[in-house]
Amino acid sequence: MYTVSSTAAEQQPALPALGSADRITSGTDFNPAISVILDGVYYYDNRGGDGVEGMAGFDAHDDGDEHAHGEFGRGFNLRETELTLSGSVDAYFDALATFALTSSSAEVEEAYLRTRRLPAGLQLKAGRFLSGIGYINEQHPHSWQFVDRPLPYEMLFGDHGLQENGVQLTWLPQTPMYTRLGVELLQGQGEGLRGEAGENDSGPSLVTAFAKIAPDLGFDHALQVGVFGGYQDIDAHTEHTSGRMEDWDGRAWFAGTDWVYKYDAGRPHGRGDWLVQAEYMLRERRYDYLNVANGGAVLNDERRSDRQDGLYAQAVYGFAPRWQAGLRYEGLGFTNRIGGVSEEASHRATAMVTFLPTEFSRLRLQFARARLADDDHGVGGHATTYANQVYLQYQVSLGAHGAHRF
Repeated sequence: MYTVSSTAAEQQPALPALGSADRITSGTDFNPAISVILDGVYYYDNRGGDGVEGMAGFDAHDDGDEHAHGEFGRGFNLRETELTLSGSVDAYFDALATFALTSSSAEVEEAYLRTRRLPAGLQLKAGRFLSGIGYINEQHPHSWQFVDRPLPYEMLFGDHGLQENGVQLTWLPQTPMYTRLGVELLQGQGEGLRGEAGENDSGPSLVTAFAKIAPDLGFDHALQVGVFGGYQDIDAHTEHTSGRMEDWDGRAWFAGTDWVYKYDAGRPHGRGDWLVQAEYMLRERRYDYLNVANGGAVLNDERRSDRQDGLYAQAVYGFAPRWQAGLRYEGLGFTNRIGGVSEEASHRATAMVTFLPTEFSRLRLQFARARLADDDHGVGGHATTYANQVYLQYQVSLGAHGAHRF
């Protein structure tokens, strides 16, 4: 049965959730509540570990970085270990901090305060957080239905999606149908929107907005539809040790829509349940680029632009108690214009099977076949590269484990 729940932390009804929305723990509750997610992947592809790198019009991000969610080396990989501390500060604020731990680094993924007592359905979040745009963007890897995040997010927004420092204001108006509206003012230092441009000299420089609605479809069915967009000023200046200077001045914007449908069959351990979701997004960047050598010689003084889009659609079905099977399609670059050149699109199809022994563990086998428009040009057009990718994943959760969003 799908229900709408309410928590003091959000001071608002949550989106419909599968089963109970109460907190689940595998141990004793503390304040702060502590959780640890372990995530290991065995990976193989037919491209020497390059995966889907080299797609026409798109740059790879964080190649070889253990903290990059979508990058794997051939063989055994220990993806980031996720440590989360969360709890109520007092009657007015909740707080959460999530750290990504690797063998060589510890990074702050999220660290924010969230209000509990604002009037009229308003809520304010401040700190570092995953933006509320889209559907998957707010999710950490343990919430994904597949091993990796869809390619449009990786290539249009970066390896961590749209993750920024800033503030978010959301509003849940009193309407017959669940409605959530949000705006964000963000620093704008993520690499996805800026592309090759260096970090802005000052901020905040990025504004986003999103809206989500969820009509009442009864106890067994749930639907959420969203739209989102954002605008960023690009104003960056970099001086290199060699004396060379680079300057970027322009803007970027994006827009998209997300659709999610869930069906609860009411059978034990998810048998017969469906989850279907799709998202589309379009991004455009335009800026003036100036490159001056040591001594003042102008190496580049030009107007640069790109306009690119992507989509994914996926479906997951509970074919037996604790067993799921899923299919996903990803398309990238249907609109793929770099300067005055139109590049070809890339495509990938993925299948997976997941076994969930309990709420706190999962095992997943995944296979993907990609048809990539290569950056290298063949005779009379672009070269085409095919990539086969195999993943074998385990995930386990220790400690507090709250109910997931819709």
